[in-house]
Amino acid sequence: MVQIDAIYQGNLRCKATHEPSRATLLTDAPKDNQGNGEAFSPTDLVATALGTCMLTTMGIAARRLNFDLTGARVKVVKEMITSPTRRIGKLTVEIHAPAGATPDQRRQLEAAAHACPVHRSIHPDVQMPITILWDQ
Repeated sequence: MVQIDAIYQGNLRCKATHEPSRATLLTDAPKDNQGNGEAFSPTDLVATALGTCMLTTMGIAARRLNFDLTGARVKVVKEMITSPTRRIGKLTVEIHAPAGATPDQRRQLEAAAHACPVHRSIHPDVQMPITILWDQ
């Protein structure tokens, strides 16, 4: 169990604290929803969580496979929709992984990315096209 505490600071901004580490982060409503867009929005954090979770689960698998995943990177593009209600409509994920993986390692690392807990927690109505590109 992990506790996150947040306080509304006014002007559509919140400060969240990760209880175990005491690390903090700010959220701000996006400019297209009455905010200043000066920090991650809550929905930006969903996109961030997805991308970093996929890299992390790949990293766990890479350790087991004795493959160095250092330098892998992810780009997540979040698209909002407004009908029938404002929500995340699409999260497009593009992962760039380093060269050197065998076909079997690639298969296992790609399976790990798709099995990340955040990916499995996002509602199936959210489109999530995922591309994994292996450097040459």
